[in-house]
Amino acid sequence: MQARFGWLLLAAWLGLGCGDDPDGDGGDDAQAGDGDGDGDGGDGGGVGVPCEGAPMRSGEATYYDFADGSGNCGFPATPDDLNVAAINAPDYAGSASCGSCVRVTGPKGTIDLRIVDQCPECPSGDLDLSPSAFEQIADLSAGRVPITWETISCPVSGPIVYHFKDGSNPWWTAIQIRNHAQPIDTLEYQADGAWVEVPRVDYNYFVQESGMGEGPLSLRVTDVLGNVLEDSGIPVLDDADAEGQAQFPACGG
Repeated sequence: MQARFGWLLLAAWLGLGCGDDPDGDGGDDAQAGDGDGDGDGGDGGGVGVPCEGAPMRSGEATYYDFADGSGNCGFPATPDDLNVAAINAPDYAGSASCGSCVRVTGPKGTIDLRIVDQCPECPSGDLDLSPSAFEQIADLSAGRVPITWETISCPVSGPIVYHFKDGSNPWWTAIQIRNHAQPIDTLEYQADGAWVEVPRVDYNYFVQESGMGEGPLSLRVTDVLGNVLEDSGIPVLDDADAEGQAQFPACGG
């Protein structure tokens, strides 16, 4: 199994039991579903919830003018939601923090943000915010301010989404998990009755260089808290989305 997250961002979660894209597109094993993909799993919707005992981090916040929701994580731009941030390279952890949510407190207030990009020059613990997000915790004129922050459950609604990268096919398959309440640990697909773990790359896709076959696929996703979702009947797509059947539970949910 591949290394887990680096645990710089979520170092304490394992023991809790709670817890550049080349083409520019930019403790128990409780299951969120019941394992049969029928969609009766938990819903991560609502206000973001910190996991009990999750580490409180400290660092500095800056802002970058071109923040639009896209970036190294490969997500599409979200002009109607600019509560986003780029995370420092150590905490980016090879894209493992992509799509996670953090609660940031600065001199003027607190804001919940999505991690969508990497800040390569930022020291460990630092975050680079959109200007509108920065304004909610400090004056823009300050430029750089001290912050504390912690990882929270993302306030998503609906099931997780499997996004197939452009160029995906039965012989080279790349999948990105979107709309997830917790950071993603692993993605597996079923082949010949066995689960095969798919390597994760630093532009936030799980890429099977030899492909996953013609489909439909059976997929299994595990979040950093050990929650598991399984889906079957997923078609192999090209630059398109397939919805799962359920969502990971929020911490405390």
